[in-house]
Amino acid sequence: MIRLDVKQGSEEWFAARRGIPTSSEFGRIIGVTGKISTAKSYLYELAGARITGVDKGNFQSAAMARGTEMEPEARAYCELVMGVEVEQVGFILDDSKRYGCSPDGLFGDTGLEAKCPSVHVHIGYLLAGVLPSDYFAQVQGSMLVTGFSHWWFCSYFPGLPALILDVQRDWEFTAKLSVALKDFCNELNELEKKLRRLA
Repeated sequence: MIRLDVKQGSEEWFAARRGIPTSSEFGRIIGVTGKISTAKSYLYELAGARITGVDKGNFQSAAMARGTEMEPEARAYCELVMGVEVEQVGFILDDSKRYGCSPDGLFGDTGLEAKCPSVHVHIGYLLAGVLPSDYFAQVQGSMLVTGFSHWWFCSYFPGLPALILDVQRDWEFTAKLSVALKDFCNELNELEKKLRRLA
C-alpha cells in the first residue's frame, strides 16, 4: 500500500485519484455477489477525467456535504467508544498504483469507514445490524487496497445509537474483485489510448 499525505477534498486529493478506480465506486465494477457489471459509465467517466482533467466526482449533494461535515464528529465518537486513536489519511494506492481508497481513518492494522446518513437511513441500518449492501464493495475494496483483513464500519447520527461493526475480509470476494479491477484497468488504459488517437 502506498499512502499519499493529501487532505481529502483538496485539489491535491482530486489530482491523486483522478482517472483511477476508487473503492467508493468499486460497486459499479462488481456486485455484492461477485457478478461483473457490464455498464460502461464508470469506465467512460474515468477515461474522460484522464483526457480532460475534469472529474465528474466533484459534485456533492446536500446529504453528501452534511455527511462530510459530520465525519469528524463520527470519527471522534468511534475513538471514544472503541478506545482507539484514529489517524486521518488522504489517499491510499495499491502497490500497482492502479486503484485506491480514501479511508476515514486508520488505526493499528485496520481502517474505518464512517457514514453519517439521514436519520431514516441510519435507523434502517441500526435495525438491520449488518453492513449495508451499498457499502460492501467499498469496505471490501479498502481491505484489498490496504491488505488488511478487517475494517470497521460506523453509521452515526447524533442523538441515536451508532452502528459500529467489525467487518471481516471476504477473501473469495476480494479475489474476484482483484481480477475484475485488473481487467477494468486494462480496458481503461486501452480506451484512453483510443481516445487520445482520436483527439
